Amino acid sequence: MEIIGHQKQREFLKKVIKKGTFSHAYLFSGQEKLGKKKIALEIISLLFGIDAEKQHPDLMIIEPTEGEIKINQIRDLIFWLSLKPYSTQFKGAIINSAQLMNQDAQTALLKTLEEPKGKTVLILISENSDHLLPAILSRVQTIKFYPVKKEEIKKYLKSQNVPEEKTEEIARISLGRPGAAIEHILDPKKLEFFEEKVKELNKISKSDLSFRFQCAKDLSENLQEIKETLDVWTAYFRNILMEKVFSSNSGVEVSGTKKIKKILNAIQSTKFLILTTNASARLALETLMLEL
Repeated sequence: MEIIGHQKQREFLKKVIKKGTFSHAYLFSGQEKLGKKKIALEIISLLFGIDAEKQHPDLMIIEPTEGEIKINQIRDLIFWLSLKPYSTQFKGAIINSAQLMNQDAQTALLKTLEEPKGKTVLILISENSDHLLPAILSRVQTIKFYPVKKEEIKKYLKSQNVPEEKTEEIARISLGRPGAAIEHILDPKKLEFFEEKVKELNKISKSDLSFRFQCAKDLSENLQEIKETLDVWTAYFRNILMEKVFSSNSGVEVSGTKKIKKILNAIQSTKFLILTTNASARLALETLMLEL
């Protein structure tokens, strides 16, 4: 598997494996599409002596269903962990988007984190660890992941024979997230979608409330499009923010950055509200439109 960036985190994990001091539970924390799951699979492969990217009886991967991780999934995990390993020394689990565990699921997981049975390894992956119970956070070793340098992403894109003119653009809008860059390689239409959504955003920002609310209504009808659109808007405003910050060497906050930060916070809050609660998508989007 090819992994872009995160050398420090990977080297640390490899070192504790070599020393035999690997913890029974880790939290990989950071933005989505940074490659946290790929690294979790790499580490499990090294620790277990298997190819974790292929289905293995001693590894369970839990993903959200219908926008959350439910208590039944965690109960199944707890029972499965109580069984003896099939062919390795360990049993392991990766819980992807762990912040989407509902309250009951998180509570059920606590005892396993506190008193793991046998040689058990759990890796929780989260884009927003603030939504995990403090008791869970206190029982795992947190490893933080950060956006990858733009040059590293460009280097990878060039190795994949991406045209020079596209390399710069993809690296810029990926915001240091290798997964986002790879998506643009696999699906060239994503770049067209990005440009289309930026044009739409600029139109919204110059329009009256009736047009904004109509856009909110149209967008609210497709959950996947909501997520993809809000991701584009996030990338767009983050790029503007970074350009403003790096264009000033005075240390003084550049005019307009407070407004951009406020919009970014509103977009992220709206996305989390829509994807993880039963809140009205239309109402949440209408509220967001007032900030744009």
